[in-house]
Amino acid sequence: MTVDWSRLDTELAVWRAQGLTLPLWWRDDDAIAPTPALDRLATMAGDLSLPVHIAVIPKHADPALAQLCQERPLVRPLVHGWQHISHAPEGAKKAEFGHPRPDAALELTQGLDRMQSLFRDDLLPVFVPPWNRLDDGLLPVLAQAGYVGVSTYLPRKDRIAASGLVQINTHIDPIYWRGTRSLVPPDTLIADITKLLQDRRNGLADPQEPLGFLTHHLVHDEDIWGFTHAFLARLLDGGAVPADMRSLP
Repeated sequence: MTVDWSRLDTELAVWRAQGLTLPLWWRDDDAIAPTPALDRLATMAGDLSLPVHIAVIPKHADPALAQLCQERPLVRPLVHGWQHISHAPEGAKKAEFGHPRPDAALELTQGLDRMQSLFRDDLLPVFVPPWNRLDDGLLPVLAQAGYVGVSTYLPRKDRIAASGLVQINTHIDPIYWRGTRSLVPPDTLIADITKLLQDRRNGLADPQEPLGFLTHHLVHDEDIWGFTHAFLARLLDGGAVPADMRSLP
């Protein structure tokens, strides 16, 4: 796989010349249990010296994940819904917490309770809604339940989603979900990423929000694995710095 990084390299050079800081974070969704793919993800995080925040499905989480996180401190768990099933009305896009329903608040609490019992201090109490869709009416419910952050997709509109709840989203997904389910064409990815950085630099998006890279280790092919490592390494070499997600910006 050949990738032309020149547009991204040029934009990163502008950031460095202007003395701008690019905070970076990495989220990976749908973890349930230790697998060879998760081990590969953890190894990549170590190679890059960049934490990978795994969004774990609470109801189905294998307790062995807690041991993995203790042994691999760059693997940091988040809360990924409750059981990752869609409750969307007929004809609507898939979502577990995207629409009002009676059991939603209870499941949000159950999810956090189970994750805290499994991961204890290793858990970062950030809620990641499956399919990145969340009913805004649940934002104060999340804060009341004990979550400190929420993460979906695309640039945030506001830093504070609800009192006591910070929004920190992801912005780049390398998987071509509606097509091959392999890697999005690299030229398209680089163009989109460069535009994201330009928007931040020009005040069209929040430059303080950590730039979020989103992966799904269970479905990666070799092109996705290869791009993930090369892209994250490129950003770090180009001046990006790992965001401190334990002091949410």
